Amino acid sequence: MDPIKIKAEPRTEQGTGAVRRLRRTGMIPGSVMKMKKGGTELIKLPQHDFMMAMRGRSGKQVLVALDLDGKETHALMREMQNDVLAGTPIHVDFSEVSLTEKVRVTVPVYLVGECVGVKLGGGILQQVLRSVDVECLPTDIVEKFDIDVSNLGVDQTMFVRDLQLGDKFSTVTRGELALAVVKAPADAPASAGGDNPEVIKKGKEEKK
Repeated sequence: MDPIKIKAEPRTEQGTGAVRRLRRTGMIPGSVMKMKKGGTELIKLPQHDFMMAMRGRSGKQVLVALDLDGKETHALMREMQNDVLAGTPIHVDFSEVSLTEKVRVTVPVYLVGECVGVKLGGGILQQVLRSVDVECLPTDIVEKFDIDVSNLGVDQTMFVRDLQLGDKFSTVTRGELALAVVKAPADAPASAGGDNPEVIKKGKEEKK
């Protein structure tokens, strides 16, 4: 991931009223958690420029290069608050990072491919985890992991330890956690109730 270059300015405005006035001028209030010095630096960013720079970015952790008074600061965007009605950003939080030191990030997981257990065995694919925590260099952060589950058969489980993410990533999420499983049709929740003749028959006998 190449850093997104964003121009920012130091901010002195604080408090609800001051921040509202700042937003009316087309600026977004934000903060940067400093890595070496500690503490937090208040900043403001041009809303239009920020929204244009973030266009097409869907990841939760985005690497940026903040231009603060001519000095470049690399940081991860950790949180962005949006206006509920307009959907536009109203506050952004960053954490300063070093491009040569690994960081811990949460990456969404998407299952791709048609499971043999679904296609041939009539099973039902269930995704247990929607994301995994990994450690990597800031420049190696990805927006998502596409995980191939084509070889997963009926009653088979893919665990976090089965992931092959490459040498750039170290998995932090516990390896024994299930990521995806193919359930046999008889084990599926949808067939455990009134649509199952055996269950209905058993229930009637118990009532007698």
